[in-house]
Amino acid sequence: MLTLITNRKIVKEGNYFSTIKKAIEGGVDAIILREKDIPKEELQSIAEGVKEIIGERKVLLIINSNIEIAKAVEADGIQLSFDTFINEKLHVGFEGLVGVSVHSLQEALGAEMRGASYVLASHVFETACKAGLEPKGLRLIKEIKEKVSIPVIALGGITPENVKDVMDLGVEGVAVMSGIMAAEDVFEVVEMFKKMMS
Repeated sequence: MLTLITNRKIVKEGNYFSTIKKAIEGGVDAIILREKDIPKEELQSIAEGVKEIIGERKVLLIINSNIEIAKAVEADGIQLSFDTFINEKLHVGFEGLVGVSVHSLQEALGAEMRGASYVLASHVFETACKAGLEPKGLRLIKEIKEKVSIPVIALGGITPENVKDVMDLGVEGVAVMSGIMAAEDVFEVVEMFKKMMS
């Protein structure tokens, strides 16, 4: 499973929606809409636009953090930070997938114990999105896979060149932000990811 995490600020090829469209055509399986700094109305409008692009395709739409928008657009899931998931119980009553972002084995175990649908574990390799932060490496993913039974999606500096190393650990998928959103040829990069993951 290949998940695209959106970031409208780093788009290189075309515009935001055309980038997402090309990624879908290339074969992404899920989209996490992660546009943190925009008003709710605008976020809902973007979510509806992405949903329209997805159309009848079997691509999951997951909204980052905003449960109201997730419900309003009937998204497939919500992505929450570990602290929000544990402390705010925003997801109670939400019928879709509840993904939890984790950075340690303890967090992954805690998320599973409290009913998360899957964990998004990061960051595996060095990435510009987490500049200066030491990557956790493949070891973290291996530890989580050994102890957790819900699906694990790996994130952070994953490229078509190293994705096989990650998939070989038995993860259910990988998530990519800049590697796709900032690509010169989005369709080609997504196709390459899918080829290396199969």
